[in-house]
Amino acid sequence: MKIYTKTGDAGTTALFGGTRVPKHHIRIESYGTVDELNSWLGLIRDQEIPGASKQELTKIQEDLFTLGAILATDPEKAVLKNGKERLNIPKIEETHIHKLEVAIDTMELSLPQMTHFILPGGHTTVSYCHIARTVCRRAERMATLLHENEPFDERVLWYLNRLSDYLFVLARKLSQELQADEVKWIPEKKG
Repeated sequence: MKIYTKTGDAGTTALFGGTRVPKHHIRIESYGTVDELNSWLGLIRDQEIPGASKQELTKIQEDLFTLGAILATDPEKAVLKNGKERLNIPKIEETHIHKLEVAIDTMELSLPQMTHFILPGGHTTVSYCHIARTVCRRAERMATLLHENEPFDERVLWYLNRLSDYLFVLARKLSQELQADEVKWIPEKKG
């Protein structure tokens, strides 16, 4: 099988189910941004971080493939007229979201309380987490726009929202483990 098909040369691509849409369609932007996020998570996982974090990130990357498949599916083609699912696509379940919440709560147990916003940076790995967090927020914005126009399972939105929180707390946790400074944002007072 060749990697190139030439079917997208005219600026369209196929969704799961066969529907062709422009490559700039909000559905493509949504799952494309999730794919970008997944690549950033791979970069974080490739850093010198604890094995438990690497395992969590691998699981999250798998979840993002599921999430991307949901976003890449034409809702009109996903279900047959008799109500049965045509495509065998996994779901994002509340258990996936709960695992993120547990991971966040566990990491926060050892972190100092936040009193100010934190400037991204301090260590390359921490910066990668912040970039991934902002890409996750963009994916969430794209997905919410798509959801307004072509609704899908709202747990996808919940997952993205929680994942951005997870990535923020992971950045803080890795700052602590890597002994990187957390620089607080303290606005200058106007004189």
